[in-house]
Amino acid sequence: MREGRDGSLRALFRILVLISIFLAAGFYIDIGRNEKGEILVNQENTQPGAIKDISNDDNLSSNTGFPEKGMVSFIGKSAAELKESLGAPSRIDPSFYGYEWWIYNKSGTEYIQAGVSKNKVVSLFATGEDADIYPFKIGQPIGELYASVFFETDFNLKVKDSSYRFELSEDDLNTRPLVMVGEYYAQLNIDRFTGTLSSVRVMDAATLIKLRPYEMVYRGELLEPPLASPAFEEDVERAKEKQILDLTNVIRVRHHLQPLKWDDMTAAAAFAHSKDMYESNDFSHTSKTYGDLSDRLEAGGVSYEAAGENIAANYTDAPAVVEGWLNSKGHRDSLLNEEFTHLGVGVYKKHYTQNFIKKADEET
Repeated sequence: MREGRDGSLRALFRILVLISIFLAAGFYIDIGRNEKGEILVNQENTQPGAIKDISNDDNLSSNTGFPEKGMVSFIGKSAAELKESLGAPSRIDPSFYGYEWWIYNKSGTEYIQAGVSKNKVVSLFATGEDADIYPFKIGQPIGELYASVFFETDFNLKVKDSSYRFELSEDDLNTRPLVMVGEYYAQLNIDRFTGTLSSVRVMDAATLIKLRPYEMVYRGELLEPPLASPAFEEDVERAKEKQILDLTNVIRVRHHLQPLKWDDMTAAAAFAHSKDMYESNDFSHTSKTYGDLSDRLEAGGVSYEAAGENIAANYTDAPAVVEGWLNSKGHRDSLLNEEFTHLGVGVYKKHYTQNFIKKADEET
């Protein structure tokens, strides 16, 4: 009897949260919030805790069914099938989570990262207005998503003999709800300034547990990413920098802006700032040792007419941090500044710096 009452209370809570989302529809177009957007630190799920009881309820109400077409249908298939359909990737990037990212960035309107582990696609991230992510669509209004899928506030899953529960906050439901697609999990990243779908990340249960994008409690074994050597960590950081450039340009093209060109000297200045923030434990645009952005660019020999900077910390990977910047007013303004012509990105131990510059016409 107690279990039934608890289940009813959880269901009531979900309904109340979802009702509050509908009533707050203006949240997605309210770009006049008092938000400086200068600091972006992801504090989520760094210390998940164990619990004694986890409900065994399935999340069938959020299940959209597994699609037979589109990019999402490649989850669970072999790397050979992926390559047969999409061709050879533009490059293959390492990651910390036990899979390689196959990068498909041949178009500014279609961008795909396919996570391949042991010759199998275990994760997929897609964005760009031409990306086929059926049953979803980039640019799809959030109202359409709410009408077609019931968003759950918690998800229970098992891997071998261990149980896990992810609990979504109201902010998660507003900006990155999770739904089931067949037996897999799709994170829908919402652009809260336009109220539309910005990107989709689909993953199997093991990948979801390793990434821990939401509050998580568990019983049993905690799945952890494999340990990385210093050399491998550097390779992943360089890969993240390339992915951040790719994703920044897809977002700019979506908003009818010119893509940015990579600049090595600006990237060196960005990397130095990320490293300084980590080593000094001082997360700021102004370094106590090396000064503000203009000081650091000048010291790095960077010539520019205008400049801007985004910083962030503790995000799992490039897609996560770029979507975070996109949903923060100040960072978004830098991403979508039509003045800028070049970009340099520096990543060091989950500290991220984007340095944007406008070069003189003769230098571009």
